[in-house]
Amino acid sequence: MLPRQSAAQPGSVRRPVIVFVLGFGRSGTSALTRVLSFCGAALPTGLLGAIADNTRGCFEPREAISLNEAILRRAGRSGYDLKLRTADDGSAGAETNAANIDKIKAYLTKMPTAPVVVIKEPKTTAISEVWFEAARKAGFEVAAVIAVRHPAECIGSVAKRARRQNYVRASPELVSAWWLKYSLLAERDTRGVRRVFVEFPNLLEDWRREVKRVAAALAIDLDNHDESAIESFLAPGLRHHRQPGAAPEPFGTDWIGTTYEAMSAAARDQPWDEAALDRVYEEYRVSERGFRIAFEDFRRYRNINWFLWPPLVKVTLEVLARINRRKGTWT
Repeated sequence: MLPRQSAAQPGSVRRPVIVFVLGFGRSGTSALTRVLSFCGAALPTGLLGAIADNTRGCFEPREAISLNEAILRRAGRSGYDLKLRTADDGSAGAETNAANIDKIKAYLTKMPTAPVVVIKEPKTTAISEVWFEAARKAGFEVAAVIAVRHPAECIGSVAKRARRQNYVRASPELVSAWWLKYSLLAERDTRGVRRVFVEFPNLLEDWRREVKRVAAALAIDLDNHDESAIESFLAPGLRHHRQPGAAPEPFGTDWIGTTYEAMSAAARDQPWDEAALDRVYEEYRVSERGFRIAFEDFRRYRNINWFLWPPLVKVTLEVLARINRRKGTWT
């Protein structure tokens, strides 16, 4: 059973709820955010609008994008890296965290006056703890909706975006690692708040059922449906990739499949093993750190190697042999 925030006492005024939509960014987070807004959850102003690879709109606050980018950069990180935390000890430092929380709090005080506000920006998943603390300081109760999607469908979605936008190629291995990182963090960092998992195909299949699940799990009112707007928005063409079957395992482990199976079961309100995700989290953390350090060192050696022009190497070795008169070990 998940820990929950205490409910408002009889006669007390309940604080407004801010619902964070978390998870990997190609998991239907935009669709989920828009549906919740059509059911009465207020969106922030100043949104990132429709773009080539998301023609119905992203529904991400532009200021939130800027805040997240600045926080990650100050920590020497990026929304595209594979590291689970912004620092090896899991903390950016008390002073830095406090400053980040203050900046987010100042932004959240500008949210619409409404019982429920929904906010989505994919990089928030990587630093959700500071957003949660800032939201509480700004007078909100915190809740989370975790978007779930088959990793192979996410791989296809990212590949299509890269082809359309002429991005640097994103290999299936890279997207799998991104998917794993953001899925693990979305689950792990929401264990202390009211939360619910929603799988993208389930939302398209029966949005009424999924909205009811969200409302019940988060104890919020989502009965103000704009049904015609939702039906029009969730047109069949919204899902471009379908991938049944087992999840890909590009790392010679069971990490992807274990994580997806658990989160998909949670999205169907079926039993799932939290301890299995703890095990995947720890194994991924150790492996990622080890390989990251190895690759960083490799790049340093490779940079040195660029100066070793083959003809120059040959001449240098011959000079050394002559200096040593081609005797002993230099024979």
